[in-house]
Amino acid sequence: MTDATTGHSHRADLHDNRRQVLYWRLLARLFDNEEQTTLESASIAVVEDIGLPPALLDPQASVDSIVQRHPELAAEFEGLMVPEPESGADGEARDRPAEVRRAALVSKVLLNVFAAGSGTVTAGQLSRWQSDAEWLERALGCEPGELRGGRRGGAAGRGRGPTRAGGGGATPDLGRLIPLIGPELGAIEADLVRRMHLREVLADPRLAAQLTPSMSLIEQLLRDKNNLSGVALANAKALIRRFVDDVADVLRTQVEKATVGAVDRSVPPKRVFRNLDLDRTIWKNLTNWSPEEERLYVDRLFYRHTARRTTPQRLIVVVDQSGSMVDSMVNCTILASIFAGLPKVDVHLIAYDTRAIDLTPWVNDPFEALLRTNLGGGNDGPVAMAMARPKIAEPRNTVMVWISDFYEFDRSQPLFEGIEAVHRSGVKFIPVGSVTSSGRQEVNPWFRERFKTLGTPVISGHIRKLVDELKTFLA
Repeated sequence: MTDATTGHSHRADLHDNRRQVLYWRLLARLFDNEEQTTLESASIAVVEDIGLPPALLDPQASVDSIVQRHPELAAEFEGLMVPEPESGADGEARDRPAEVRRAALVSKVLLNVFAAGSGTVTAGQLSRWQSDAEWLERALGCEPGELRGGRRGGAAGRGRGPTRAGGGGATPDLGRLIPLIGPELGAIEADLVRRMHLREVLADPRLAAQLTPSMSLIEQLLRDKNNLSGVALANAKALIRRFVDDVADVLRTQVEKATVGAVDRSVPPKRVFRNLDLDRTIWKNLTNWSPEEERLYVDRLFYRHTARRTTPQRLIVVVDQSGSMVDSMVNCTILASIFAGLPKVDVHLIAYDTRAIDLTPWVNDPFEALLRTNLGGGNDGPVAMAMARPKIAEPRNTVMVWISDFYEFDRSQPLFEGIEAVHRSGVKFIPVGSVTSSGRQEVNPWFRERFKTLGTPVISGHIRKLVDELKTFLA
């Protein structure tokens, strides 16, 4: 073996050892908050030697603060964990120094997000964690807020971001990784919100201003709204409205412009020039073509039908507001308000737990509708069905969307019989098990099988699935 080959092998081993030190430190800190002195000192030496700031190893330093001091690192964090192209079976083409650098940056993002600690959480700490979670989402090739089912959209569920340039080792397939990470991020965020003394924070305008609206925070605010007053209640309402407006912006772009009704051929076409059907007129008069004169004699003009049916389409949305369906309640209340703003769509909104409440008067204002919900409690689907059925005027011109996990226990059979009767009357019935961005939602298997037999399988997944179903009905 030549000296050059020996030197190359030695350098490769050195880089591999450095990378392993960083990842061993990552594992140690994830499972034990106590510092491992040897790993810490070795990691500091590695980070300084490869030209990265030692602040990367400071658990108190957010990714935002590091990027502010070292703006050149922002581009490295973007897409940091996106799979790289294979660079040869033997791995000799791998850029080992780049892998060590990448290990240091990956460790920083993962530790800041997944080592969330314990004890009381301040508004500032929650805001910093949410910012670090956004950096993790960017590192995975997603939009900020996307994996947690947040208020901003993106390519949720696409599973793979843009390919990074450069050599690389084996990186887990994001198609399998992302569906697992999203729910975990949501669970961590919910735990942080639970550990925060929310009422005290809301009572202080300075602290309340530091809060970043999220689904977990909105859930807590909706649950606790009856116990708030004065400044705290005003701050809570402001946060809910900010979140509602952000989600509405995302959903509105997905809904697009729906049609206002099918062409009504029972109404004679209006005989004006702009409605003239030139192609049909020529086709119908071809027998009058004179080859000698090279002229077409037109006996009859044909016009396009432009009148549309004016019967409004009726959309009845029934939402389970028990504790397990909070994000569905928020998303669907906002979605109902968007469809209510379309022409020729008559939208009704009902929320229920053990009682049902008709939110139709506030369907155009999701903020006011949400303030009237009472999250939590059990389920009584038949009560909601008793309120919904009288709203069906023309079954074949009505769609009923029912959002629930369908755990009705002794009321399962009565509810299903009511649903079956509605479906057979001609109503388009759409059962929805989940309208979250993560798509993780349990649905009662008893109902799932019966809906499949009925020909109305449960929609479960991204809210875009429900949007597509509703657009099909409106078209």
